[in-house]
Amino acid sequence: MKETPYILDFKEDDKPIAFKELISKYINHWPWFLVSCALFLALGYFYEKYAPRTYTSTAKIKILDNSQVAKVIPKDLPMGDQKLNLENHIEVLKSNQLLNKVVNELNLDVNYFEYTNFNYQQIASAPFVVAKNILEEQIEKPMAFEILMSSAGFYITDQTGGEAVVPYEVSSESLKNTLPFGITVLDSTNVGMFRYTKYKVVLQPKRHTAAYLSEDLKITTSEKQSDVLTLTIKGQSRNLSEAILNSIVRNFENDGVEDNQLVARRTLEIVNERFNSLSMELDSIEAGKQDFKIAEDLSYIQTDAGARLQRKSDTDTELLKLKTQISLLRLLDETVSNEADYNLLPADIGLANSALNSMVEKYNELARERQELGASSLAIHPKLLSLSERLEFSKKNILSTVKVYRLQLEISRRQLNKQKNKLDLSYSELPEKERILRSIERQQSIKENLYLLLLKKREEAAIDYASTPSSVKVIDYALSSIKPIWPKKTIIYPLSLILGLMMPFTFILLRSSFDTKIQDRSEIESLNPEIPTLIEIPSLGAEKSFDKLPEGSPMAEAFRILSANTDHLLGNQETDLGKVIYVTSAIKKEGKTLLATNLSLAYASMGKRVLLVGADLRNPQLDIYTQLDKNSSGLSDYLKDQSFSFNDGIQSGFEHNPNHTVYLSGKIPNSAPALLSHKRYGEFIEKAKQEFDYVIVDTAPTMLVTDTLLISKYADATLFVLRSGLTDKKLLKFSKELFKNKKLNNMAYVLNGVEKIEDGNYGYGYGYGYENNEHNT
Repeated sequence: MKETPYILDFKEDDKPIAFKELISKYINHWPWFLVSCALFLALGYFYEKYAPRTYTSTAKIKILDNSQVAKVIPKDLPMGDQKLNLENHIEVLKSNQLLNKVVNELNLDVNYFEYTNFNYQQIASAPFVVAKNILEEQIEKPMAFEILMSSAGFYITDQTGGEAVVPYEVSSESLKNTLPFGITVLDSTNVGMFRYTKYKVVLQPKRHTAAYLSEDLKITTSEKQSDVLTLTIKGQSRNLSEAILNSIVRNFENDGVEDNQLVARRTLEIVNERFNSLSMELDSIEAGKQDFKIAEDLSYIQTDAGARLQRKSDTDTELLKLKTQISLLRLLDETVSNEADYNLLPADIGLANSALNSMVEKYNELARERQELGASSLAIHPKLLSLSERLEFSKKNILSTVKVYRLQLEISRRQLNKQKNKLDLSYSELPEKERILRSIERQQSIKENLYLLLLKKREEAAIDYASTPSSVKVIDYALSSIKPIWPKKTIIYPLSLILGLMMPFTFILLRSSFDTKIQDRSEIESLNPEIPTLIEIPSLGAEKSFDKLPEGSPMAEAFRILSANTDHLLGNQETDLGKVIYVTSAIKKEGKTLLATNLSLAYASMGKRVLLVGADLRNPQLDIYTQLDKNSSGLSDYLKDQSFSFNDGIQSGFEHNPNHTVYLSGKIPNSAPALLSHKRYGEFIEKAKQEFDYVIVDTAPTMLVTDTLLISKYADATLFVLRSGLTDKKLLKFSKELFKNKKLNNMAYVLNGVEKIEDGNYGYGYGYGYENNEHNT
């Protein structure tokens, strides 16, 4: 029973060997990894040394709960737990409205950079000020300008390479038509100190600046239930970052105060608006009341009513007196007119006319004197006559005076009657006037009370507005880290080392992924595990012939191991006949001829009689490696000429190796398949097996022609040569079909031209290895 060769026993250790080979594939390229790591570490060093420094700035604020603060104007709050919602405050802090205020306040849409350490580092301010002179809508993307402070002025270069020189004394207004910004040297700047210093100015749209600031601003809470917010921003300029954070906190605090003042401010606005309107209304009512009193001759209705009643009473009294006087005058007139005897007239009857009373008194005196004289004298007494005349004259005067006085009293009476009538009418109108006046006073009272209430509310709102507490307590204003957070050596150097390892690893992986060529035996074993792979032959150097290789060299040992593994493939055959080994491939240039030559030399070096046969009749190549005449007779001559003896084609290929002989292909025939399928080929193989220990046959490529398949039955073993980096993986499917259909006897792979196999250690076959330790030889 044929013993199973050890090289086929690979399933047990398949995974460990595959893993080892996977690792070795990368380890074999260790110079690449070393150079790549050194390069990336050098790049990391320069990056760490010259990259712009980035710092982190932090501010802390505490959100205060003002819902419990006493207010002059109470606010209706919803019932329930009024816990602070920090998320709302965070959204306000990152709102576009608030950040736009910060952008406008600090002019963040204009960024300044200074050229230091082979790079531009952002700074908070420059020795000059740049102000945009174009509309925001005209800035679609950031506009960068390099500015060099030269002796002639600002040397400005834009992104397109355009250049301009602006003298220091030129005003910004004159640059509107040439540059999108105006530039002015600061008053405190000594231009000579900054001469030949290079700066970069970047103009950005304000809307973009606010959006970038919102992305850069990080807001966190220290604990889940904490009302403390930590504001963090990263930047190249510590001063600028601190100014930004402080501005955000300040504007947020002002917004909070303004929000808390909304009720008071709105109350003030409404009260002031109503107050002005009410003042006008109250003035109108008071003016109407004044006009009404003036028109109606009123001061106070009660006093006026009493005064008018008193005047009415006085008028009645006066009128009664006048009537009495008129009656007395009528009585006096009748008495005087009817008095013919010169009797005494009634005196002091109550007349208010002293002159008339005096005339009556004088009349009575004359009448008494006449009566006295008439009692003692005659009627014709002259004195009596004189007294009578005087009495007549006095009577006439009295009547005339009574008439005049009576006329006066009648006039006065008529006037008093008119006045009385008017007073009666005025007094009767007092209730209506009182009603109208009370209505006016009622409106006045309502407006006055409302006026006083508004005055009170205005004072309360003003107090609330002035005493509005802040909703924010600043725990820490912005502070920046002393050391930059980037670049960090602890990150850059490990990262550089990782990148240095990843670069060749990725390259090898990609090359392996996109490489359709066979590179090592692991690929063969994964695709066709049922076909054994005998060995990986290293790529040959300058010396390609086995007999010229140094003893103990890796290449020489590789072919010795190949011969040993081939013997195991052949198995123990108890026969005196030699063994026939075919060497073939799928396509040309896979190295089958050279491999067949060196394998035959390896057997010959071990004292075996070896015949190397060139069976590739269409494209013979043995003459190249054996330095024999290409036109020498050979196999084709033997096959087509019955008279051609077997020994006629045998030649010595290598003079210093007497065990090695060569049988060239001979002349190229017209039909190689016809010759190879002739029975003389079988006779040729039988004769060769009788005379030689090993018959190594270099056959034609199996995929290109059918020559090898026609003679495959005569082989004891078939070595199917694959070339690393040349043979396409798709060709393995073809060879697998040959093996599966048993078109090639006892088939095994040999991988040829492998560039490198473990430094000094070669795993030829399964379980066999050779360690090249030259110091032990």
